[in-house]
Amino acid sequence: MSLQPEITQRDLRNKSKEIMDAVEHGRSFTVTRDGHRIGELIPLRRKRRFVSREDFAAMSRNAPDIDLEAFRADQEAAVETEASSPYDR
Repeated sequence: MSLQPEITQRDLRNKSKEIMDAVEHGRSFTVTRDGHRIGELIPLRRKRRFVSREDFAAMSRNAPDIDLEAFRADQEAAVETEASSPYDR
């Protein structure tokens, strides 16, 4: 049995505005067709656009030290890989 409410394909078609409004407000649904579960409607996670200075400082306190030579080597390797033609792979 599904933890989220089930809606039929017909309900999705006929009540799309109400269902999409519910999804926008955080509800999830399992969509069925001919009695078979075929998909899920779930709200997208909203990305945070801002991290406060305090949050960044707290997250950075326990970050490992960066090996600058290894970091540069990784960057150079990535640039060399990206510079080649995708058709050469």
